[in-house]
Amino acid sequence: MPHTPLLDRIAGPADLKSLTDAQLAALAHELRAEVIDSVSRTGGHLGSSLGVVELTVALHAVFNTPRDALIWDVGHQCYPHKVLTGRRDRMGTLRQKDGLSGFTKRAESPYDPFGAAHSSTSISAALGFAVGRDMGMPTGDAIAVIGDGAITAGMAWEAMNNAGAEGRRLFVILNDNDMSIAPPVGAMARYLTRLQTTAPGAALRDLAAGFEALLPGPLRDHARRTRQLVTGMPGGGTVFEELGFTYIGPIDGHSMPDLLATLRAARATASGPVLIHALTIKGKGYAPAEAAADKYHGVAQFDVASGQQAKAKSNAPSYTAVFGRALTEAAARDPAIVAITAAMPNGTGVDAMHKRFPARVFDVGIAEQHAVTFAAGMAASGLKPFCAIYSTFLQRGYDQIVHDVALQSLPVRFAIDRAGLVGADGATHAGSFDLGYLSALPNMVVMAAADEAELVHMVATAAAHDAGPIAFRFPRGEGRGVDMPEQGVPLEIGKGRVLREGRRVALLSLGTRLGEAVAAADALAARGLAPTVADARFAKPLDRELILRLAATHEVLLTLEEGAIGGFGSHVAHLLAEEGALETGLKFRSMVLPDSFIDQADPAEMYARAGLSAADIETRVLALLGIPRLARNTA
Repeated sequence: MPHTPLLDRIAGPADLKSLTDAQLAALAHELRAEVIDSVSRTGGHLGSSLGVVELTVALHAVFNTPRDALIWDVGHQCYPHKVLTGRRDRMGTLRQKDGLSGFTKRAESPYDPFGAAHSSTSISAALGFAVGRDMGMPTGDAIAVIGDGAITAGMAWEAMNNAGAEGRRLFVILNDNDMSIAPPVGAMARYLTRLQTTAPGAALRDLAAGFEALLPGPLRDHARRTRQLVTGMPGGGTVFEELGFTYIGPIDGHSMPDLLATLRAARATASGPVLIHALTIKGKGYAPAEAAADKYHGVAQFDVASGQQAKAKSNAPSYTAVFGRALTEAAARDPAIVAITAAMPNGTGVDAMHKRFPARVFDVGIAEQHAVTFAAGMAASGLKPFCAIYSTFLQRGYDQIVHDVALQSLPVRFAIDRAGLVGADGATHAGSFDLGYLSALPNMVVMAAADEAELVHMVATAAAHDAGPIAFRFPRGEGRGVDMPEQGVPLEIGKGRVLREGRRVALLSLGTRLGEAVAAADALAARGLAPTVADARFAKPLDRELILRLAATHEVLLTLEEGAIGGFGSHVAHLLAEEGALETGLKFRSMVLPDSFIDQADPAEMYARAGLSAADIETRVLALLGIPRLARNTA
């Protein structure tokens, strides 16, 4: 355990007010050691949190939280904030069932005024708080902390454009570590780099006429010089200033004196929107993190001394890795295949293709809307784009899917990772809604892989499908360990498969609940009841022939999916109703995710909470048959 005499005195941010500046700097060292020790036990987003330790201390010391709304963009960096705001004793529960969220969460603490997990929302929310303050709501200053990766997103620029026009007092802290999950890309990243390199580390821009006068002598001199160093002219010039912000920086985000002087001066004099550009280092103060390619963005439990992570040995390849290999092999056979990702090349598996075909992989940064329409343009040109985006992030590009892809029936291939419940990231990252929002669209084909072999075939299916948009979804984590095909074979569009022929009960699964359906069928067979088990493969178009046959030849038809109400089961119900199949005595039920957001836990626990385990399926079937306690056949 680290030695933390100052931190032990801190019950909340108010206690920071009694510390000297030197003590605040010492506190930051203790806080960094505390975060390293804590995350070593739980795993989590370490590097981003280490990069904002000094900034976190300074913000809470200068501003009056929670009255002043401190809004962390995304929330990957909020662990030091949680320690300082009365949650230190619960850090051992981070990202675990019934424990602290890995992100900011309004229900968790009054010091989390706005929940986060998706990027680039902080400036919009902060402006909302500023308007509330000016209209008499009981809130003070609004401070948004946003990274150099997140600020490149369109939403952040929409917010800054609006904030600059409003002219309201508002603080934006640009946490510039030149590092997101993947290295930042795009013109804005290059612009921020130029701002870094054209000014000395602790240089400051003047906030207003009286700003320089409030600074200590050396910083005051830097402030005067920086206007010319950054902008090349005595007044104005940065893109932020053109948007109506007062720009201060770049400053050293790990220098407590510089942070405190800047924040105090800005707080004392600001009358409109202010952007403070702080240079930080992701993973700061922990050598293994600073040296790692991803700066320890997301880690498992690890040994503090060595940095060695205790990752469990894999029994089967991950779905993401299987997709990456299948895509790369397809690209080797077809030079028209390209891949697009939104700042997640490693997370989506397209890094495998990038290693072999770098000119055919495009990382557009945190810009899902652009990614989708960019892919649509590629498809219109004759290319075969695979747009690889997590399910929960693809939600951000929904208008573009509707208007730019589906309406024009352009053959964009959507590779949707993190489908279903995802574990430690909880509800914010759950892929719960893609089946519903995609299956509602004309011209769209929607598939879900039951296992990693099926995923290989679905990549081949998508590559061969030129008639319109097509999507395939797959979960996070390991596959089932099935035999893998040497090469994917395109599936017949809209056709499922029957794995077992049984009687009385039909289990029709879409996606990886198939494994649970098979386990439930085994349990039911042990009771003397052997169900039919089928894999739908397609949520759209439905296999009408298969579904209507199952409905006509069984007493019970149960659909299974890892998605919310309104997806596969709803479409099956509509088909059955339209065809009169529900008027013959058929007992039809659809097992879906509940109409609620499920907090973080082990994925198996989350699915059990959702009522989608093999035991839940067995119980549901027996209840529908009126034989909930039928004795098992042990013969």
